[in-house]
This record gives sequence, structure tokens and C-alpha cells, in this order.
Amino acid sequence: MRLTFWGAAQTVTGSLHMLEFGDTRLFMDCGLFQGRRSEAGRMNSEFPAHATTVDFVLLSHAHIDHSGLLPKLYRDGFRGRVFATAATRDLCTSMLADSAHIQAKDAQWVNKRERRRGGDMVAPLYSAEDVEGVLGLFVDVAYDEPFHPVDGLTVTYRDAGHILGSATMLLEVIEGDRTVRIGFTGDVGRADRPILRDPQPMDDCDYLICESTYGGRTHEPADQAKERLANVVGETARRGGKVIIPAFAVGRTQEIVHRLDELTNEGRLPPIPVYVDSPLAVNVTDVFRRHPECYDADLIEYMETDSDPFGFARLSYVRNVQESKQLNASRLPMVIISASGMCEAGRILHHLRNNIEDPKNTVMIVGFCAPHTLGRRIVERRREVKIFGEPHRLRAEVEVMNAYSAHADEPELVEFVSHLDPGRLQKIFLVHGDPDRQLALYDALKAGGYPTAYGPERGESFEL
Repeated sequence: MRLTFWGAAQTVTGSLHMLEFGDTRLFMDCGLFQGRRSEAGRMNSEFPAHATTVDFVLLSHAHIDHSGLLPKLYRDGFRGRVFATAATRDLCTSMLADSAHIQAKDAQWVNKRERRRGGDMVAPLYSAEDVEGVLGLFVDVAYDEPFHPVDGLTVTYRDAGHILGSATMLLEVIEGDRTVRIGFTGDVGRADRPILRDPQPMDDCDYLICESTYGGRTHEPADQAKERLANVVGETARRGGKVIIPAFAVGRTQEIVHRLDELTNEGRLPPIPVYVDSPLAVNVTDVFRRHPECYDADLIEYMETDSDPFGFARLSYVRNVQESKQLNASRLPMVIISASGMCEAGRILHHLRNNIEDPKNTVMIVGFCAPHTLGRRIVERRREVKIFGEPHRLRAEVEVMNAYSAHADEPELVEFVSHLDPGRLQKIFLVHGDPDRQLALYDALKAGGYPTAYGPERGESFEL
């Protein structure tokens, strides 16, 4: 059998790994590469095999860098099945539609510019019709219940604790007279996070495909995140400023809202309004409410006294564009949570353009920002950043809070791997991480008794 690495190979986004055995060809994830426009266009334009020859996709979770190329796969002729948890399917319904909308708007903006320059026109990667088509191919699977996509393959999903519905997967492949077990972490979450259950351990395997996003990094203690959030909101409000929080619509927004809900119940927030300004985040929060089977015991207990952990009196969910614009016209203190988390698209760009030059305001970064994104430039505290192609001075306060990360840090990744038998595990393939992060995780795994880690390049194949 052959394993080929295509997306998230020595980079953080665009997860896609291809396994071939017998007459079967499958993808593990089918994610959108996010980064510079020219590079993203090249990376997202082709697959490691023709779409019509792919039998099915095993989807770990709904984040766009793991699911966002599924509509293009459909557009190119894929008509197989997409196996995912019910929560992942529900999230993809909103997220892929949003992605198609962004593709269309982005192409419209680029073509308007290129017409003035006499340049080449561009087309969206896919349409709303492609999204609808691929969603019709989804098949729900449950945690801890093995299923058989084809003869000779058994797959088991377990809760990854990363976002709602996220899963690790174990593939048990029978080829001839031997059985090979391949583990794929997807993205591993963190223990003791609010809302979701802790990541479940993986059973022993012969090969492991392991994320490495935060190799060499240790997150701030989770119990400090809530305290820092309260302090930042309080201090910014006293200055008369706004707290602008770019947050992924899935997971991060709901966690921030839940923490603000707790702080409100505890009487620890100033009496200022809080807005979630993202139609996608509004839809996603509704999905969260529909899947309490994913909640951890702490949230279920919390809901005994607060039936809505994602809502409180001063919180408003904003769908209307005009209402969104009014937030920028106001000079009153407030908290605005808006997508996207890396500040590459969506309404957050308008909020940053209108607020980033005022030193009374605070921009709070609460998640990973890939290289060459606006979010990364804010994290680096560049003196000047470009928004909609125009330069803006970065005068607002910048707070970077990695305690809110939904990704396991290095010690947590090593702990996750430590449950696997090192005598059986022949190779660990490090994916979904920059080369320096992979090298750091390699050293940590080697010190922990797992010396076989390797970071494959895009297009590199291995016989298992």
C-alpha cells in the first residue's frame, strides 16, 4: 500500500493525505490551502489523483483547511462518499457555503482590479452548487463505532477534542496476508478545555500521521485565559476603547462567548455590549446548540443553572450588514468578535480598518495565524499593515493569547503519542506544521522514546 502526502506537508494548512491499497484510493481530509493569493491558487488547483478515481474521503473535522476543497473535488468529478461525524457534517453545511461565497466575492474583487490593469480574469474554485452537491455525499459516522467503507478496511473515529465533531481515526487495512494499522490525528485538541470533551487516546498502530502545529511551543495555562480576558476587556473599556477579537467562527468564537458568559454571571465584566459579528459564527453557534452529545461534563453541569451557555443579556449576534457598519460608526466601548481568525477575509477586515489606528482600542489574537496573513503581521506588531490594499498604522494595543488555542501544544502532543506502543510504531509522519515546528517536535518525540518521526514533503510517497 502507498501513502502520499499532498496538503499540510511541511506547512500548516491544506490537509490532504492519500492512501492506496488494492483497487482502493482514499483521501484523509481534503482541505483548502490558505496563504498568499498566488501560492494558494497554485496549491489549491490540483489533487494528487484525478477526482473521478477517488473512492471516498475520511474527514477529520470541519475546519476549512481540512474540508475546504471538498466542493472542488466534487466539481472535478468526485462522486464517492465523505465519512464524517454528524456534527462535522452540520458544520460543513454552513462553512462550505460561506467558503463558496468568499470565493465568489474574492474573484469579483480581483477581476475588477485586473480589468483596470488589462490582466487575466480568475474564477472561483467552486460554487454554491458544488457545495450542495458534495454535501449530498456525506455519510454520518459515530465515535467508537467501527465502520467498513470497503472490503478490507475498518475505520474507527474517536473524539479529538479539537472542535465540535472533530475526530482522530484509526484505519485497519487488510492487504493479502497482513494487516496494517494507520493512525491519523487530524488536529488534536487539549484537555480541560471548556465545552468539549478531552481528546480520546488512540489505539496502537504501525504508522501515525501526526499534526505538529505547535511543536516546540507550550501554551499558557488554560486557567489564566479567563483572567486575562477579563483584564483586557476591563482595561480597554476604562480607556474608552473597543476590544476587537478576530476569531474562527467554529470553536474559538463559542469558547470566547462562553467565557464572557461566565464572567457576566460572576459580575466581572464592565457594562458594555458584546457583539458576535459574523453570520457564519451565528449559524455555527446554532449547530453547537444542536449537538450537546459533544459537550463535556462541566458544561452539562453549568447548564443546570444557565440554560444558554452561548448567550447573555448584553450579547448580540449580528447578521445584517448595516448593523455591522453601525458598530464601526460608534465610538462607545464594546467587544466585537468577528471572523476570520487569521484576518484574511470577512467583516473583521472592516473592524480592523476602522479601529486599528486608535491606541484606545485592543486587538486580541486568540489563535494561530499562518505566515503571510494579516493576523500574523498583527501578532508580529508590524508598525504598518495593509488592509484592503491600503496601509494602516498599527497603534492599537495587541494582545496575543495562545491559551485559547484548540491545538495541543508540544507537551500535549507528546503525551498523546505516549499512549502508543513504541515497539509497534514504525514511523511517525509529521504534518500540519512548519519545518521548524516539526523539527522541535521530532526532538521531543525522540527524547520520549519515539525516534522515527519524519516531515514528508508535498508529493512524497511511502510504501507501507
